[in-house]
Amino acid sequence: MSEKRVVMVVDMQNGVFETPRHQREKCVSLINQLTQAADKVIFIQHTEAGGLEEGSEGFALLPELHQPADALYVTKTACDAFYNTGLETLLRDQGIREFVICGCATDYCVDATIKNGVSRGYHITVAEDAHTTSNRPAAEAQILINHHNDVWRNFIAPANPLAVKRTETILENWKAN
Repeated sequence: MSEKRVVMVVDMQNGVFETPRHQREKCVSLINQLTQAADKVIFIQHTEAGGLEEGSEGFALLPELHQPADALYVTKTACDAFYNTGLETLLRDQGIREFVICGCATDYCVDATIKNGVSRGYHITVAEDAHTTSNRPAAEAQILINHHNDVWRNFIAPANPLAVKRTETILENWKAN
């Protein structure tokens, strides 16, 4: 298992936030706390036609997001950050087997990446208060966030259980080690 403090930040991009996201400022603040304390940060960025093309303003990360000089970047075209990307190769090359995940959108990209990562044997901690989404036709954002935190807490992967912790707890654990 890796001893590095690694944070994976999913889809915190200008174009993604054209749709209002629940508690944007709080989420960014918590993500910044994690990225500032991490040994390694991996930003996952979604690309597609219609405003999220690589190099466009929409593709760019939110300006208020802390981006360490040595951060790593992966571009994806699907909700799952492992699907047809170099993410697994990057993690292997960096010797990363565990990471904290946060970002947008709880119910799509964050969820898909978590579930695929656990299936691949990565030890994942979800920063339960550092992911966001928008209101959907079937449920408001806060309900979706709470629901997914509960699903992840109870996700059955006997040899590789998910951890779901508040950012404050993650940071305290990092300081203690």
